[in-house]
Amino acid sequence: MSRAFVFPGQGSQAIGMGRALAEAYPAARAVFEEVDDALDEKLSALIWEGAIDDLTLTQNAQPAIMATSMAALAALEAEGLGMAQADFVAGHSLGEYSALCAAGSMDLGDVARLLRIRGAAMQEAVHVGVGAMAAILGLDYDTVTSVAGEAAGDEVCQVANDNDPAQVVISGHKGAVERACVIAKEKGAKRALMLPVSAPFHCALMEPAAAVMGEALAAVVIRDPSVPVVVNVRAEAVTEADRVRALLVAQVTGEVRWRESVQWLARAGVTEFWEVGAGKALSGMIKRIECDTVQRNIGTPDDITPLKA
Repeated sequence: MSRAFVFPGQGSQAIGMGRALAEAYPAARAVFEEVDDALDEKLSALIWEGAIDDLTLTQNAQPAIMATSMAALAALEAEGLGMAQADFVAGHSLGEYSALCAAGSMDLGDVARLLRIRGAAMQEAVHVGVGAMAAILGLDYDTVTSVAGEAAGDEVCQVANDNDPAQVVISGHKGAVERACVIAKEKGAKRALMLPVSAPFHCALMEPAAAVMGEALAAVVIRDPSVPVVVNVRAEAVTEADRVRALLVAQVTGEVRWRESVQWLARAGVTEFWEVGAGKALSGMIKRIECDTVQRNIGTPDDITPLKA
């Protein structure tokens, strides 16, 4: 049996996430404390006791979700169930930073600071109201790609996330995304939902944020990961630090090829996926992509208990 640890992205945030892990495992609490120190603020207080609107702000959500994933991994490690159990790692969008941290490619404090920079840069790249994102349900990837191209005109409209066989997210100028939703419904989409996001992620409008991340990533140490990391923009495994740095920059404007990434892992022999961190979104996608695989969620002490048997 081959196993992949996968790490969630933005949208999985919830007030209280990771708190039970921190209370049950000193190693998990130490993760939150290290992130607080790296950011010079009590992000843990916001995660556990703050307002969801504040936690959902991109510059808070990104390091918070990563911290929760790393706390869950620390709890697994405390039980002898950590990275020694993983043959591959992967993460959805910002989750790729969690995957790289898990694989020892980057230090936790550096990742927290990078995600704070990434979140702020992505938020500031496009004025509020200019961009939008939408989830198209019930059409395949090729059809949605065609729809986005038809809707774009002289604006930006492109696939941002290829999540699973029936869920593709588009991103770009608000008017173009709205046009794409209308066209998608005409072509038989079950639903075309405008998403409540603050910026149009993973599209060409994020070029200013990519430039910021290029500078930020150039200033941190990146090592070869201890296990292969299946990266979003290539949907294949990477093991070299130099490629990691370049692909993280490309990821800001590039497509999250999650469906293809899971398919790559299945072809590589992965039969079990552990979603490490908050929420269960990735497990649902993986089940729809590779229905014969096993999914496990690791977000609370109760999730870990059965694994110890």
